[in-house]
Amino acid sequence: MILPKKGSDQVLKAEQPVAAQQHKATRKELTIIGVVLAGAFLAILNQTVLSPALPKLMETFDITAGTAQWVTSIYLLVNGIMVPISGFLIDRFPTRKLFFASMLAFIVGTALCAVAPSFPVLIVGRVLQAAGAGVQLPLVAVVPMLIFPPEKRGTAMGMSGIVMSCAPAAGPVVAGGIIDAMGWRAMFGAMLPLAVIVLAVSFFLLSNVGELKRPHLDVPSILLSTVAFGGLLYGFSSASTLGWGSPLVILPIIVGVVALVWFVRRQLHIDEPLLQLRVLKRPTFAYSAIIVTVINSALSVGSVILPIYLQNVLGLTAFETGILMTPGAVCTIFLSPVSGMLFDKFGPRVIAVVGLTGLFGSMLALAFVGSTTAIWYLVCAYIIQSSGLTLANMPITTWGLNSLENDQIAHGNAISNTGRQVGGAISTALIVTIMTMVTAANAGAGPVQSTAVGIDVAYGVSAAIAAVALVLALLKVHNRRKPEQRGAASIELVPDSTVADDEVAAHLAEATPASKTARVGETARGAQPPVAHETPEGAAL
Repeated sequence: MILPKKGSDQVLKAEQPVAAQQHKATRKELTIIGVVLAGAFLAILNQTVLSPALPKLMETFDITAGTAQWVTSIYLLVNGIMVPISGFLIDRFPTRKLFFASMLAFIVGTALCAVAPSFPVLIVGRVLQAAGAGVQLPLVAVVPMLIFPPEKRGTAMGMSGIVMSCAPAAGPVVAGGIIDAMGWRAMFGAMLPLAVIVLAVSFFLLSNVGELKRPHLDVPSILLSTVAFGGLLYGFSSASTLGWGSPLVILPIIVGVVALVWFVRRQLHIDEPLLQLRVLKRPTFAYSAIIVTVINSALSVGSVILPIYLQNVLGLTAFETGILMTPGAVCTIFLSPVSGMLFDKFGPRVIAVVGLTGLFGSMLALAFVGSTTAIWYLVCAYIIQSSGLTLANMPITTWGLNSLENDQIAHGNAISNTGRQVGGAISTALIVTIMTMVTAANAGAGPVQSTAVGIDVAYGVSAAIAAVALVLALLKVHNRRKPEQRGAASIELVPDSTVADDEVAAHLAEATPASKTARVGETARGAQPPVAHETPEGAAL
C-alpha cells in the first residue's frame, strides 16, 4: 500500500517483523517458485549427464578424450561468463520474458545436440544450453528471496534445495542407463520434451517478480566481464591437463587478471554498473560471499579426485561409484528443508559452525584413506561431507543476501556465484597439480599406492581450506540483526526516505478524518504488500 507523501522524493520504510513472520506464501507465489525450480532442475541436470557419454562421443566423432571433455568444459565456461551479467538481466527484463528467452535458448541447444552431425555443432548446442542455464540458475536463487520476507527465506531456500540436490544425484545414473540402452543422442532427445513442457507451463503460470528497472547497458563492462571470467575459468580449468607452463594456460590467466582489474575499476566509477560491487561494502554480505567462496574452493576438487580414488585405487566400476555416492545425495535432499527451517528459527551461526565442522572433519578423514580402506568408512565420510555442506552453504548464503535491499539481491547473488565459480576453478587446478606432483614423486610405490598418496595430500589441502571457512564462520557469522540489515527487513512503501510509524500516523492525521486515522496507523505498522506481481510491460509476451 502506498501512503500519502509530502513530496515526490519522500520515502517511507516501516519495520514490520510481526507481519513478516505471519506472511504465508500464496498459491500463485508457490507456483512461480515451482516453475523457476523446474527450469533450474533441467539446467543442473544438464551439467552432469554428459560425463557417462564421453567414451561414446569419442567413438562417434573420432576425437580424443581431451577434445571430448570440451562438451562439459564449455558448458561450465559459458555458464560462468553468464553469471556476472545475470544481475543486469534480472533488473532489466521482466521475469516472464527472461525465463522464456532462456528456456528457448536451452531448447534450441538441446535440439542441436540431439541431431549434431559433427562435434563443432554439438559444441554450439552446448553453448546455447549453457547460456540458458546461466539465467535459470540465478533466477532460482533470486525469486524466492524476493517473494518471501527475510524471516521466511531460509525455509524457502531450503525447499528449493530439495530439487537442486536431486538433479546432480539423478543425472549420472539416469543418463548412464539411457546412454547404455539407446545411445547418447537419446539422452538429449529425452530432455527436449521436458524442457518444452516447462516452457509451456511457464507461459500460463509464471508471473513477474520484483521491481523492474531500466539500467543502462554498459557494453564495455560486458566485454571486460566476458574476457575476465572467461579467461580465468579457461586458464585454471586447463592447467591440470595442459600444465602450468602451457601458453594456453598462462596467457588466458594473465589476460583474465588484467581484464578483471579493469572491470572492477570500471564498476566502481560508473553511475550504472553492470555488477553492483558496492554491495561488498556491507560487511555481512562481504563475509558471506568470502565464506561460500572458500567452501566451494574446498569442495570442488572432490568431484575430480573421489571418482579417481574409487575407480583407480579401489577398483570400483562407474556404476558402483555412483551407488556409493548416492547416500550422501539422499542426506542432502532431506537436510535442505531442515537447514532452512533451523536458519529461520535460530539464525545462521550454530548450524553453519556445525556444518563446517562436519565438512572439515570428513575431509580430514578422507586424507587418511588407502588401498584397503573399508567401503563403510568412505560412505560415512561422504555422508558427513554432504550433510556439512548442506548445513553450512545455504544458511550462510541466505544470511548474506538478507543484509541487502531487494533491488540488490540479484547483484549480490551474481557476486556470490561468480566467487564460487572462480574459486572452484582455481582451487581445483592447484590441488590437482599438487596431487599429480605427489603421485609422480611416489611412483616407485606402484600406480595404486602412489595414486592413494596423492589423493591423501589433495584431501589434506581441501581440509585446510575448509578449516579457513570454519574459522571465518566462528569469527564473523552472528545471529543478531545489525543496523545494516534494517533495510532488508523493512517494507519500502514510498520511494526515498525513512519516517517512523508514529510520524506517519501523525502526518496522515493532518490530512485524514479522525475516524480513519487509527486504521491508517495500523496499516502503516502491519500491512504486508505482496511481492509477486504483474508488471505492466511483462504481464504477457
